[in-house]
Amino acid sequence: MNKSLRGGLGALLLLIACPLAAAERVQLPWRPFTPVLFAEAKATNKPVFLYLEAVWCHWCHVMQAKTFPDAGVQQRLSEQWLIASVDHDADPLLANRYRNYGWPALIFFNAEGQEVAKRAGFLSAEDFTALLDAVVADPTPEQSALDEQVNAPPITTLPDDLRATLEVAHREAYDTQQGSLKLAQKYLDRDSVEYALLRAAAGDKTEARRARQTLNAARGLIDPVWGGMYQYSTHGDWVHPHFEKIMRTQAGALRLYAASYAQTRNVADLKSANAIRDYLLHFLRDAETGAFHGTQDADVVQGEKSHDYFKLGDKARRKLGMPRIDPNLYAQENGLAIEALVAHYQATRDADTLCAATVAARWVVQHRALADGRFRHGADDDGGRFLGDTLHMARAALALHGATRDAEWLTVAQSAAAALSKHFAAEGGGYLTAMADGAVVPPPRVTEENIALARFYAALGRTTGKAEYLADGRHALRWLALPEVAGETLTEPGILLAADELAAAEQGLR
Repeated sequence: MNKSLRGGLGALLLLIACPLAAAERVQLPWRPFTPVLFAEAKATNKPVFLYLEAVWCHWCHVMQAKTFPDAGVQQRLSEQWLIASVDHDADPLLANRYRNYGWPALIFFNAEGQEVAKRAGFLSAEDFTALLDAVVADPTPEQSALDEQVNAPPITTLPDDLRATLEVAHREAYDTQQGSLKLAQKYLDRDSVEYALLRAAAGDKTEARRARQTLNAARGLIDPVWGGMYQYSTHGDWVHPHFEKIMRTQAGALRLYAASYAQTRNVADLKSANAIRDYLLHFLRDAETGAFHGTQDADVVQGEKSHDYFKLGDKARRKLGMPRIDPNLYAQENGLAIEALVAHYQATRDADTLCAATVAARWVVQHRALADGRFRHGADDDGGRFLGDTLHMARAALALHGATRDAEWLTVAQSAAAALSKHFAAEGGGYLTAMADGAVVPPPRVTEENIALARFYAALGRTTGKAEYLADGRHALRWLALPEVAGETLTEPGILLAADELAAAEQGLR
């Protein structure tokens, strides 16, 4: 981290001393979320509460400052519950299992370890107390999730009726007034825009207009001072941003603006790509290692909204302090950053961008890689149990090989590909977000990850000419092609991208 950022963070510590001091006075008996906790729950017949927070999340800060210090909340949690607090960025299994519930995610289990209730977002002390009492009064478990029940038939391509359904969903999900999807939260949906760009390249003028409208509108989420893209905007428009900056958002947006610039040579797209690239290099890149941090907080003073702060210029912001940057260096987030930086290089031929991607990749390989091809998540030895770390470093390595033709990176990608198939493939189709052995809760299959896997295996099959990689990709597609999976969200054009790329790769091997 550069000296100016260290200074900004030092000022931030002074600014947030009072709010944090209040939170630190809360002496709740938080525990690690481990099998030991559930063994104790069963022995003592106590339910378990999991507080799944995000270190960059405004409403998490508010809940810590206002809800947990309440005397009634403290009494109930201390006397009636076993409680665990987890940073969701540190545990991708929990993050992916409960992502749909928002942050903070509030998860309640009975003494047998079965989920009883899940809630999204901030709850006041009064509402949280009422929920605690309700769960104690009725600890009936919820119905199991679909993912734990499905078994997919073998397929080699999408059925025609499902393809038609996905194409209709893609068209009908588009917001013709604001761009992007018809959602109250506006964000740059990577797969929808990428699919539109590909259709546009094939001559579809409607998709070209839609991609252009969305890319232009989403510029409203790019920080005009420091660069980087805010996570999303509320109110169904682009002018009510939530100010956290998440690596997944940065990487997706950088790849899209770079791809659009490569395709259209639109100078505004280049400017947007550069603004995101520069934010990664100047704010999220660690000065000592060259690797990347994953997030920056939404608040400069934790628990206080920062609308006025982000209206300021650089000098005025730094005078007030710097929103906290998570010091962790996760393999998954680095893989996302590296792949996006390579996309920027491929569109611009900027050698410094490629150099930054290469330096980060070398650090991750040295400090996070395991002998069998998997990657550990962070500094703690988690045994390489999360799919996302190996997946995104595999994609990053393959992207670097495509840019440099260095065989070293192809070796990394192939080793990771073998590990993904061996350790994460789920029976009946798809890949689990984490290794099941020793998991406290069952790891789900995540649509986004299975799309990324299918596309990775398609690209690796094309690069190497090896059909076994395409079989691994079809294993992901088997699950993605289930109608209940494909139709789970408003639109999922990523499944179309994955199916088409696997089909093209298979055709190329014939």
